[in-house]
Amino acid sequence: MLFHKSVLMNKYRETYGVDISKDVFDVYGSLSGHHQFYNDESGFKKFLKGLPENSLVAMEATGYYHYRLAQFLYKNAVVVSVINPLSIKRFIQMKLAKVKTDKSDAKAICEYAQNNAVPVYNALTEVQSECLQLFRLLDTYLKQRTAVKNKVHGEEALGVPSKFVYRSLKRQRKQLDKEVKAIEEKILSLVKEDQEQQLTLLTSVPGIGQKTALFLIVITDGFSKFEKASQLCSYVGITPTTRESGSSVRGRARICLASDEQIARGRHETGNCEIYCSCAPLMPVSTTRLVEKSMSV
Repeated sequence: MLFHKSVLMNKYRETYGVDISKDVFDVYGSLSGHHQFYNDESGFKKFLKGLPENSLVAMEATGYYHYRLAQFLYKNAVVVSVINPLSIKRFIQMKLAKVKTDKSDAKAICEYAQNNAVPVYNALTEVQSECLQLFRLLDTYLKQRTAVKNKVHGEEALGVPSKFVYRSLKRQRKQLDKEVKAIEEKILSLVKEDQEQQLTLLTSVPGIGQKTALFLIVITDGFSKFEKASQLCSYVGITPTTRESGSSVRGRARICLASDEQIARGRHETGNCEIYCSCAPLMPVSTTRLVEKSMSV
């Protein structure tokens, strides 16, 4: 999703809201009403056939399920918007809706796209898509490796661990180490192929290592998602927030760590301090304090 390209519904003949599940997707058109299609190639083609020219199709980001439809429509020259699910959730709550169905959700997405500027979807290149898949797999293996390490520690704490169990866990950890290393090398080779200049520039910044540079390049599509650095800070969840109300609530400004779960884990793996360093020009005082605190630990 891009921050710098947004559209309003009055440019389009009809706006469609799409709620996607595993097997089907519900569509609500601003003029044509509700329809349902199978979430497969035949359903995509049937939906595309009924779309009038100059239409806008809006949908929630739903992990794996929305991706195929968004890619299919984009490749067929349909304007697509993939919206943050939290925005839709808050929009529905604001309306005090009492009904929660796939049809009502599709209608709500349609109404949201009609009343708000929504981001325009840009399909990923093959390299970007593969890098994201590799990062997701890497995230899975890292969690498995942590679980195995904790299990090994637990067995050792017993005092008399089973030799069979201990050796099995050691073999599993060794295999996971091998897979993690292979994925990291593959990501590095893909990024060098597609974004070598970005990688060189990022790693030249004090405090930014290769791992953090790769992480930032992949999640931001080489920083093409953003116009300003403040948008990047907000995306990765390190923006300062202030909580004040009247004379009684005077909260100290804090760093808001709200972000996508995968980004939050990646931020932790690569080191929060390095991410803060990369955004130092935006918040020099808080960044300096955080870096000093990190170094003193």
